[in-house]
Amino acid sequence: GLDEMIVSLYAGGMTVRDIQAHLARTLGTELSHETIANITDAVLEEVKAWQSRPLDPVWPVIFLDALVVKVNDGAHVVNRAAHIAVGIDTEGIKHVLGIWVQANEGARFWAAVCSQLANRGIKDVLIACCDGLEGLPEAIEATWPFTVVQTCVVHLIRAANRYVSYGDRKAFSAALRKVYTAPDADAAETALLELAEHPLGKKYPAAVAVWQRAWERFIPFLAFP
Repeated sequence: GLDEMIVSLYAGGMTVRDIQAHLARTLGTELSHETIANITDAVLEEVKAWQSRPLDPVWPVIFLDALVVKVNDGAHVVNRAAHIAVGIDTEGIKHVLGIWVQANEGARFWAAVCSQLANRGIKDVLIACCDGLEGLPEAIEATWPFTVVQTCVVHLIRAANRYVSYGDRKAFSAALRKVYTAPDADAAETALLELAEHPLGKKYPAAVAVWQRAWERFIPFLAFP
């Protein structure tokens, strides 16, 4: 419900004013500053407990991503990233592990996030799926050395398409699909080489380069059944 959403946003570090503006823009819900403050005050201890609650030691999969939300910053509305960690437990159930609202991200920020998760009890992560945010893969590997870091394929597709004109995106996406649906890493590499030599690949080399740069973090999932 709405109360739970407010609690989650507050737990992630958003101010009452930020939450007020976010609800108005995304849901069309106008709540007074006092109403939101009353909700957050009533559950403040719950929020603190949620932010620091112990976590299971082993997680098969953790997803780390950023959602952009609009917040009031004085007289201006600005975009701010709400970083979220979602884990899938050994029974296949999803859990929100944490939310962090941060204006700037980087190696230091992600190192702090991973350290916080480790301090709350996470000892091992089998697969961490992320979109290559600056410093994140390195922070994951430093915290959990045996974790397989997998770049999100959807993010790679979107990143490549930014370099492709709208009229060519359908054809380019069809050619690109052969790469990420390949049965194994060797077949995927062959498909990428073919794409690079394809007329569309030559027309949009920057789009192909997105996949070339991310290659080592793209291919791990191809080894799984």
